[in-house]
Amino acid sequence: MNIENNSSVMEFTLMGLTDQPELRLPLFFLFLVNNIVTVVGNLSLINLIFLNSHLHTPMYFFLFNLSFIDLCYSFVCTPKLLMGFVLEKNIISFTGCMTQLFFFCFFVNSECYVLTAMAYDRYVAICQPLQYTAIISPRTCSLLMCGSYLMGFAGAMLHTGCMIRLIFCDSNIINHYMCDILPLLQLSCSNTYVNELLSSVVVDTIIIVSSLIIFISYALILFNIIHMSSARASSKAISTCGSHIMTVGLFYGSGILTYVKPSSASSVGQGKFFSVFYTLVVPMLNPLIYSLRNKDVKLALNRALKRNKLRGQRMEPGNSSSVTEFILMGLTKQPDLQLPLFFLFLVMYMATVLGNLGLLTLIGLNSHLHTPMYFFLFNLSFIDLCYSSVFSPKMLVNFISKKNVISYRGCMTQLYFFSFFSIAECYVLTAMAYDRYVAICSPLLYNAAMTPRVCCNLMLGSYFMAFSGAMAHTGCMLRLTFCDANTVNHYFCDILPVMQLSCTSTYINELEVFIVVGINITVPSVTIFLSYGFILYSILHICSTEGRSKAFSTCSSHIIAVALFFGSGAFMYLKPSSAGSVNEGKISSVFYTNTVPLMNPLIYSLRNNDVKLALRETLSQRKF
Repeated sequence: MNIENNSSVMEFTLMGLTDQPELRLPLFFLFLVNNIVTVVGNLSLINLIFLNSHLHTPMYFFLFNLSFIDLCYSFVCTPKLLMGFVLEKNIISFTGCMTQLFFFCFFVNSECYVLTAMAYDRYVAICQPLQYTAIISPRTCSLLMCGSYLMGFAGAMLHTGCMIRLIFCDSNIINHYMCDILPLLQLSCSNTYVNELLSSVVVDTIIIVSSLIIFISYALILFNIIHMSSARASSKAISTCGSHIMTVGLFYGSGILTYVKPSSASSVGQGKFFSVFYTLVVPMLNPLIYSLRNKDVKLALNRALKRNKLRGQRMEPGNSSSVTEFILMGLTKQPDLQLPLFFLFLVMYMATVLGNLGLLTLIGLNSHLHTPMYFFLFNLSFIDLCYSSVFSPKMLVNFISKKNVISYRGCMTQLYFFSFFSIAECYVLTAMAYDRYVAICSPLLYNAAMTPRVCCNLMLGSYFMAFSGAMAHTGCMLRLTFCDANTVNHYFCDILPVMQLSCTSTYINELEVFIVVGINITVPSVTIFLSYGFILYSILHICSTEGRSKAFSTCSSHIIAVALFFGSGAFMYLKPSSAGSVNEGKISSVFYTNTVPLMNPLIYSLRNNDVKLALRETLSQRKF
């Protein structure tokens, strides 16, 4: 799975910013200090916005994302730049170079659109202040950020995809301190016409679209400022806009000087110095020009310093809540349904445990099932087994007890593991779709593509995404305060019903849920959709009716499980939270918390000849 294309070049040498030896040490310390200031400044700003509820507004939401991008952005190029100053030969592998190029393009493109969203936010705040909360709603903010990251991802994929298909022969010295587009193009021994055209089109589109929106926003802002009667209001508006205009000018100006011109040796040399501004200077300046001059941020900083003195009193995950336990309402309040539902869900839970344990045992004991498909199925069954055990016991207790109590710690623990296993299942289902795509569309390359290392990396990636999502959900929930209300309108501690009990602002939590759940549904859904699009195309071109039928049979089971799991998850989370939506979500959650883990052993294995054969072999071995 290494990124290699047909090049004979396996690694590149980065020339660095300068080849003058006497400048290397001073520049090393200069850019080291720059990087430390950038990291500390942006991390501090992220923490301040996250920890202070009065900063949970659209303006600071965009600033939070900008700081996050700048933080990640600085780590893409700065380490290699610093290494170039202290090493005689700064080497980067082909795969490392393409990875650096991808993330560089992703964060640069994303920052362009985040700056554009910030300009639009200022336009609405100044030109339409009475409609600000209605226009710049949490959903609008989330959509603007999702759109920014999606455009960043699309641009990065185009640049990197076109670069990977180029051939690099002998020359491997990059005239830059990082793997940038133009210096890489000059090393290729194949035709770069398509790459130059694509680079020009993508960069011009990003700059023109975002610049045009920013220009129109500020033209309307200027028109409104001129017509303001209050000199104080005009001064405040100009002060707010001045910081943003400085950053936009610096970022876009250096970007235009670097990219919007023909590529040549001299232009690459000039671009290397211009790129210092938007890769190193702008990420360092953003915390200063956007926040340190801001009264809200100064107030938040003072509060954070005061809270720091009381840190020893806040080590337990009880935050400042007066609530120490919650009462779970359960699935229904009707007494005549309690006992029948108890036995129904008890049978479902037992069937889920036995089915998934049986499948785990079969795959573990039978060597002919040690293939990528069953490796993913093994992980899926393990997740379903753990997943169902997170909430089923409490759900069953609720049917037979008058008052189902769970401690604050227990509730947060249940929320964490529920989030972890549900997100992990999203990505395992995605990995299974990719596995089916390779098996059907590229059967001759299947063993080369789906190596044990690739399978392990896919699973590690799935669990890492699950860990990140679960930490984000639980971390945001821990910082809420719960006063008197402690009755959770659900049969387990889920995000939305617990959030509704808080007596503090849940604005940042709702944004976090929309973003994290949106990413964890959109990314896997798009991957699965594309995989099955290619699978369907391949199936339609299969001549054998038997082969076509077998392929359809394999895919149909997975599609049913995916539709049930993702559909119920999207229905529950991707909408505003309210009492009505929680009641609907409580019913729909039964599908992905109880039904899907029960069905997976059936739809993936019991109809499968390999599993039936393994079951017969296992049973026959027991006789001896």
